[in-house]
Amino acid sequence: MKFRRNLPIFLCIISILFSACKTNQTAEKKTVANNNQAELQELLITQTLNEKQRYSIINQMANNYLSEKDYQGLILFLTNWVEENPTDMYNSYWLLMIAYAYLSTGAEPVAEYYFDRILQQSQDLLVKGNSVHFMCLQNLIQISKTPAHRIKYFNELINRFPQNVNTTELYLRLALEYEKDSQWDQALKTYSLFLEQPDATTIQIAGEPDAYKNARHLVDFNNSSKDWTFSSLPELEAAVKKAIRDHNWNRLDKYKAKVNFFTMSWKQDENDANSQEETPMGSWARGKRIRFSENLDEASNPNEAYLRTWGWNSYVSIWYLYFRKVNFPIDPDIHGNWEWAGIYLGNKL
Repeated sequence: MKFRRNLPIFLCIISILFSACKTNQTAEKKTVANNNQAELQELLITQTLNEKQRYSIINQMANNYLSEKDYQGLILFLTNWVEENPTDMYNSYWLLMIAYAYLSTGAEPVAEYYFDRILQQSQDLLVKGNSVHFMCLQNLIQISKTPAHRIKYFNELINRFPQNVNTTELYLRLALEYEKDSQWDQALKTYSLFLEQPDATTIQIAGEPDAYKNARHLVDFNNSSKDWTFSSLPELEAAVKKAIRDHNWNRLDKYKAKVNFFTMSWKQDENDANSQEETPMGSWARGKRIRFSENLDEASNPNEAYLRTWGWNSYVSIWYLYFRKVNFPIDPDIHGNWEWAGIYLGNKL
């Protein structure tokens, strides 16, 4: 019973002793680390060393800072070294470590400065088989905030390290950056390069599920006459309805988009080869009574619209004519117009 009464006191004492022991061990470990750094610093200052020996000592000291997560100590040490030894052949690697240290502290703009400084001012260097410049470009793509900068880095990756990257994906991402920077001619040229790649139709690009379709549409649209578009949705709707009412199937064909017009079921993929087959409207409508809803379908929105029609054939009588707003900022006279882009067969799912 006496032992049980004293048990809490005993456990408290053990806890204090353990804590003190742990504190002493931490202090001893830090002392050893500091002594190790001091010894390495002494060797660096007092001994005549060749480049490899000097590299080994600096690298060990830098890794000692990293193991302690002393990023400020690392930055101060390596910054001083690079400034005082501008001819050190390993300076690009030391600057890379500085950049990573700033990344670790959340200072991305400063890290970006150092990554870019390495590219502009330091020779490339292989570290364990990896190019320092390549690692810089990879990081700059991730942290840079401006399209103009990312354009520069994507181009450098493609031109300098084509064997290390997926050029198909990078052409697509570079074209998107040109778009963001309103460099439309360059965007179209780069989209064309993307489409020329053998795996463009099958590649899966994170965040860009319709990469091939969108690029194909933009390039083909740019090379077309664009004379089928209407300045507004009401004008397009009225023209299509009048052609149907008048049984003027040739006129109706002229209203079809001449680029990527599709005819498909609701479940079908627009890129399916069968969906791109071109059939004159008269071959479906001649001799039949085609009718249409008075109003556009309720699923219509500011960028897309659907007109329900029926009476086309005995297999699939109902067709939804699909209208969409043209997205083509390169030409202000066309951008924002409306086109009849396709036909969905059957009732909506």
